[in-house]
Amino acid sequence: MKNVKLWHCLLADAIGMISYFIPALGESIDLIWGPLSGVLFFYWFRKPLGAFIATAEEMIPFTDIIPTFTIAYLLFKRKEIK
Repeated sequence: MKNVKLWHCLLADAIGMISYFIPALGESIDLIWGPLSGVLFFYWFRKPLGAFIATAEEMIPFTDIIPTFTIAYLLFKRKEIK
């Protein structure tokens, strides 16, 4: 598979959106997933500010719809191509 990192980013964004599908536990899941997403973001992209943004995006209510990992993949992959 050529774009394994893209599939990982799509999966991470999907996990972040789980809170929309489980209304009773939604924001509780974000309290766990938020810090984990920041760690994953830093591990995959080595961008501390991006990791902070990924964590904050998951912790702030109603912002889970933003595909932070996929956007980062597209931005940083584009820079690698140039």
